[in-house]
Amino acid sequence: MPALAAELVARNVDVIVPEGGDSTTLAAKKATSTIPIVFHGSSDPVALGWVASVDRPGGNLTGVNLVSSELMSKLLDLLLELVPQAKSIGVLRDPNSALDLSQVASARRVRLDILPAFTESEVDAAFGTLLERQVQGLVIYSLRRVRIAVLASQHALPAVALFRDFPEAGGLLSYGPSMTAAYRIKGNYAGRILKGEKAGDLPIERPSKLEIVVNLKTAKALGVAVPQPILARADEVIE
Repeated sequence: MPALAAELVARNVDVIVPEGGDSTTLAAKKATSTIPIVFHGSSDPVALGWVASVDRPGGNLTGVNLVSSELMSKLLDLLLELVPQAKSIGVLRDPNSALDLSQVASARRVRLDILPAFTESEVDAAFGTLLERQVQGLVIYSLRRVRIAVLASQHALPAVALFRDFPEAGGLLSYGPSMTAAYRIKGNYAGRILKGEKAGDLPIERPSKLEIVVNLKTAKALGVAVPQPILARADEVIE
């Protein structure tokens, strides 16, 4: 990733739009302090020191903050509604994410095993470790959601993630922001920057729409009874 970012800087592009979350944004940020960067990420960019404030970022970064600790706690709650007997939960995360679920886990009286999972090799290694530790469910905020959906299906492990591509690939459930809305914001910002606006003047946005997608076919294969309140709230049910 650093090499790819450096290549873009060497080509003197007018704007960089990273794909892949915190790790790709960090690589771009380290590569340039002058070329505008329009990112989306799962961590608070102010807490990471990427921007001065949400309303007026300053510097050369702006974009979309997709995730909050509150959202991740709700995702964990949904998993515990689906698997109420679970006491040990695995978390696969972008290693550069600053999200912290320790207080949430303590309040729910569950143990979290949190492992980095950005590359496919990291995903495979982390998944093997979590199977050895006999976790009873998975919470995912990793780029490799499709790969994780396949592994979770193979090992009959209930898993939830933030984005709808996860249940579409065979995962159990997603709850999170619309990526369509996020890309619309990023595209609009990139266009405004190309027309002369400064990245540091454009506020960090957060998609207002949150959606639940449930894969009932996967639920049945796992023997998971999806509670009616979740089905009633779902934006889409895959059967």
